[in-house]
Amino acid sequence: MELYTPILVLALLATGFAVFSVVVSSLTGPKRYNRAKLDSYECGIEPTPQPVGGGRFPVKYFITAMLFIVFDIEIIFLYPWAVHFEAMRLFGLVEMVLFIATVFVAYAYVWRRGGLDWD
Repeated sequence: MELYTPILVLALLATGFAVFSVVVSSLTGPKRYNRAKLDSYECGIEPTPQPVGGGRFPVKYFITAMLFIVFDIEIIFLYPWAVHFEAMRLFGLVEMVLFIATVFVAYAYVWRRGGLDWD
């Protein structure tokens, strides 16, 4: 447990600072609300009327978000492999080639289906 004490202390300090910041800013911040501040901001353009319930996002938005997550997670797996490349030797190289080949197949599939087109 001694090894985890600094990590727990840091997590408690970070959580305490976050909670403290939110509470203090809500208590001490100005409270001058008007119609312009309560409207949604769209880069200076007058907001368009939205249907009740917020409307629907195109499916393309969610597909792009999922692609970002998949390729972002790939980087998370590549970093430890790069750090311990010498220790894993041939086994690590073969495993990473298989992993990258799998991700490349998914990338090629998305590319062929037009998932990367920004029309």
